Amino acid sequence: MELLIIKSGKKYIRVKQDNYILCLLDKASVFSSDSLTMVKDHVKKAAENGLPDVSIYKLKLSEEPLKE
Repeated sequence: MELLIIKSGKKYIRVKQDNYILCLLDKASVFSSDSLTMVKDHVKKAAENGLPDVSIYKLKLSEEPLKE
């Protein structure tokens, strides 16, 4: 499964009511691949709000049973 996330430099971005908050991966906003147009809009707004080096990344997930 591939999802989209937004990064600013080495930090991730959490989108909350059109505010852009730098955070670690576990707090970052995650979007479906179908939301690319909206994510591009968030990237533009985040850059306009002064966040440097804003870009979109693919987050690739896989699952498997836990073997204890």
